[in-house]
Amino acid sequence: MDGKRIRSLRKERGMTLNQLSEYSGVSKSYISYVERGLQKNPSIEILSKLSKAMDITFIELIKHMEK
Repeated sequence: MDGKRIRSLRKERGMTLNQLSEYSGVSKSYISYVERGLQKNPSIEILSKLSKAMDITFIELIKHMEK
C-alpha cells in the first residue's frame, strides 16, 4: 500500500493532517507515518476510520492506495 496516495487523497479533499486526525480519531503522528511510508500496513480499523473521515468508502480508499 502506498501511503503517499493517502496524502494526495487528503489534499484533494482540502484537509490538513490535523483535520484528518481530528475527524478520524487517529493520531496525527500515525497518519504521518502512513503517509510517509514508515507504517506500511495500517489495520483495517485505521483505514476504515480514515475513509469515513474523508467521506469515501473503504473500498474506494483501498483502490486509491493500490494504484
